[in-house]
Amino acid sequence: MVNTNLFQTSRGRLIKSADTTNLAGGAAYQLGPENALAQYAATGCLNATYYASAEMQLDTVLELCKTIPSSFIGKCAVYARKAGHMKDMPAILCAILAARKDSDRTLEQVFFKTIDNGRMLRTFVQIVRSGMTGRKSFGTRIKRLIRQWLEQRPIDKLFRDSVGEKPSLADVVKMVHPKPRDAARANFYRYLIGKPVDKNELPSPVKEFELFKAGETDVIPDVEFRMLTGLEGRDIPWNSIAHTAPWHATRMNLNTFQRHGVFKDPSLVKIVADRLRNPDEIKKARAFPYQLLSAYKAGQDIPFEIRESLQDAMEIAVANIPSFNGRVAVCVDTSGSMSSPVTGYRGSASSAVRCVDVAALFAASVLRQNKNALIIPFDTTVHTANVNPRDSIMTTANTLAGYGGGGTSCGAALQHLLEKGCEADVVIYFSDNESWVSSRHQLFRGTDMADLWVKYKQYKPTAKLVCVNLTPDETTQVHEQPEVLNIGGFSDAVWDVIANFAASKKSWVDTVNEVTLE
Repeated sequence: MVNTNLFQTSRGRLIKSADTTNLAGGAAYQLGPENALAQYAATGCLNATYYASAEMQLDTVLELCKTIPSSFIGKCAVYARKAGHMKDMPAILCAILAARKDSDRTLEQVFFKTIDNGRMLRTFVQIVRSGMTGRKSFGTRIKRLIRQWLEQRPIDKLFRDSVGEKPSLADVVKMVHPKPRDAARANFYRYLIGKPVDKNELPSPVKEFELFKAGETDVIPDVEFRMLTGLEGRDIPWNSIAHTAPWHATRMNLNTFQRHGVFKDPSLVKIVADRLRNPDEIKKARAFPYQLLSAYKAGQDIPFEIRESLQDAMEIAVANIPSFNGRVAVCVDTSGSMSSPVTGYRGSASSAVRCVDVAALFAASVLRQNKNALIIPFDTTVHTANVNPRDSIMTTANTLAGYGGGGTSCGAALQHLLEKGCEADVVIYFSDNESWVSSRHQLFRGTDMADLWVKYKQYKPTAKLVCVNLTPDETTQVHEQPEVLNIGGFSDAVWDVIANFAASKKSWVDTVNEVTLE
């Protein structure tokens, strides 16, 4: 008699066999090349993660691009920059296109959409001249694009772009020899690369800065504030800097302002608080919700009014979280690997915000818009979540991030839903997808999570599954299906993709392919 424990009769579809292992050694499914590249583009910060080195991530991206058309690489770069607000990865994809002989038109279309400030330009230049993406020389084509970029950029913005080194903007100008269209721009280029100039002929922002630097005026110039803090022989006008600092500079320097006594002035406390909670400024800054969480966690000694404004800003930043039809279950991975910094390890510069903090923040945001949402923290087992939808997003996120810390079993949350008889219309996972507990690779077997998803679909046939990966990877625990979405990222663009999928089963690759390069 055949072993019926081994050859059980199953209802519904067969489970697809796992075809690879993830970085933790557990059974997994290989994502298609385009989905994998999109995952890396939206999450890769080129710093070491819990499981992968920066070199491993770069090698994977370079290898993936060998099999992908230039048009999709270009769309991926634009999506990562415009929707995902990423920095290094869009520049890398541009550099990969620059090394291809068949991508002249695509590179030109992508270049001006992704290289949208001086930092991005300097990053692109450094990546190309490193030779890591396939070419080290710039050649006529790339130099022409950079010259065009410099000539189209307003001088006041170029002056702000001149902060930063390796390479500096002056290095870039020396390399490409732009042909200035007027005397003012020619004079500015000479000033930038250290050649003698008539200071009276300099553009206004530059002239005002030089006068202030020389001590000939006390009027604070309207320049990038780091240009002021780097001046020798001048007292740093911290109150004036705080009064005019851009949104991101304000967020990043709250503790600095506190140390220098800026917040002893009640009027400045109000100005800074109003700036941080200003909806237009938040949108203009393309702020990640996790950046607000980082500022909130770090700013324990700043005035109460400013900490409250960060909470207000958070509520505004997540206002576009979709409200789902039916019930939503949010599964938050709280395992040990989720304790790594969300942007990777960078030594003393590593973000204090961990992957688990971002997962918890996303879950808290869903709960804000979907009061009856089920929140399920898990590692090897499920933890009971004591959360209140009336609590602030910051409070709920801190509560959820405090659970767990063990191994990873992504199937545990689905098993919990089955055991409790919970009918969720949409199940969303926030995880690094590195499930390994009870999921070692076995030939002809699916992953635990894929197996449980088949069972859950038998229980709730209309359910949809969304797997949000917060770290760069090319594997998943449940393979692509019409009712399964695999997406990566930690910007608010994730919500648009999830909402589109919930409404029409549109995949993430479909969304990236909709990017217009013209």
